[in-house]
Amino acid sequence: MANAVIAGMQWGDEGKGKIVDLLCPAFDAVVRFQGGHNAGHTVKFGDRHFSLRLIPSGLLHPAMTGVLGNGMVIAPDAFFEEVGELHAAGVDTEGRLFVSSRATVILPWHVALDQAREAERGDAAIGTTSRGIGPAYESKASRMSVRIGDLGQPGLEARLERLAGSLGAQLRALGAREELDIAAMAAQCREWDAALEPYAEDTVHRLHRYVREGRSLLFEGAQGALLDVDHGTFPYVTSSNTTTGAAATGSGVAPTALDGVFGLLKAYTTRVGGGPFPTELKDRTGEFLRQRGNEVGTVTGRPRRCGWLDTVVARYSAQINGVSTIALTKLDVLDDLDEIQVATAYRLRGETVRELPGDRQDWVDAEPIYRTFKGWKTSTVGILGFEELPPAARDYVRRVEDEVEVPVGLVSTGPRREETILRDLPETRHLLGEGFTKVLAERQGS
Repeated sequence: MANAVIAGMQWGDEGKGKIVDLLCPAFDAVVRFQGGHNAGHTVKFGDRHFSLRLIPSGLLHPAMTGVLGNGMVIAPDAFFEEVGELHAAGVDTEGRLFVSSRATVILPWHVALDQAREAERGDAAIGTTSRGIGPAYESKASRMSVRIGDLGQPGLEARLERLAGSLGAQLRALGAREELDIAAMAAQCREWDAALEPYAEDTVHRLHRYVREGRSLLFEGAQGALLDVDHGTFPYVTSSNTTTGAAATGSGVAPTALDGVFGLLKAYTTRVGGGPFPTELKDRTGEFLRQRGNEVGTVTGRPRRCGWLDTVVARYSAQINGVSTIALTKLDVLDDLDEIQVATAYRLRGETVRELPGDRQDWVDAEPIYRTFKGWKTSTVGILGFEELPPAARDYVRRVEDEVEVPVGLVSTGPRREETILRDLPETRHLLGEGFTKVLAERQGS
């Protein structure tokens, strides 16, 4: 059985929640390895609808184990709220959900600093979710953070005092007047520690035991490659590494144990917040994609910016993630368009370039070069076989394969788990193994 990574190939919101949920029958555990509750994953099957932020999507399958890895930043209140929502919906987490004791805690102080910074930036705001993600990762990098395993330890107050000195100085510089109450925060941390007792452990040992036992792991990240702090459109990025390499560092599982990557690519492009977006459409077509695709942030509720598919971005993402096969999502959103455009290169300073520029000003100056496709003008919703797609839709998928140089193994034809084409390709067989037939059976039985 393979261990596979799910990687977003754009700016996030590619549909990871649905695809993870679909593929879970082929795996034994699903592992979140970075990010926090700043990114939402939506899962729909039958008449049920879940919006998850911290907890791995796979936990909706009764036989699956969910792990929140050491690379994450976790707000305990958000965690407990989400667990409560799952319990209310009849999803049991006992003995199935584990939180790394090495994961970083997001304190209310981090949230306050995040919000103060965005307010101070004004029109130059990065567009963060203001949930404390960036400041928490900064505390980790400066070796001052509180980790899940620290919450009930004797030296907690000293750690909080040091952290309060750093965060408090930054808050005061931004105009905040309230002092950070160390005693109250310590009491809150100890309450969290008691409530987390059934979930917290050093998950590295559990995951290595699973690998030794031959259990298959599915690694689920948040956001997408172009939001990676190293490889994305810096500085308009998130505060962690969102690409495949982080699956190893954010979980403690060795890179040699990872067998391949499902790259998630939306059939058009969206992003939330500020930053460059070469194929953005600020016209009726962009609004159509937003409305037809229900492009509103799961966590923030903000409308997403929309544009045509950009295969320059997709090729770059395939390279840095080592994508084995593509899961192409939201194909059905394009059903009613007369024409569809795909950016295959950029025009930059009079030259045609097919590789993603690394300079931030080049991002702004890059002019997309489009190839136009005829629309198929018929519904693809719920189609389950690739050959059942309209010829023009099949041509579109094949062009994506040609441009990105990676096969498309899955095609999403609707928001629900069961509305997905699973192609019997060597690449999908390699990653799913015997689980290929299990995924098919689960899809049909949804």
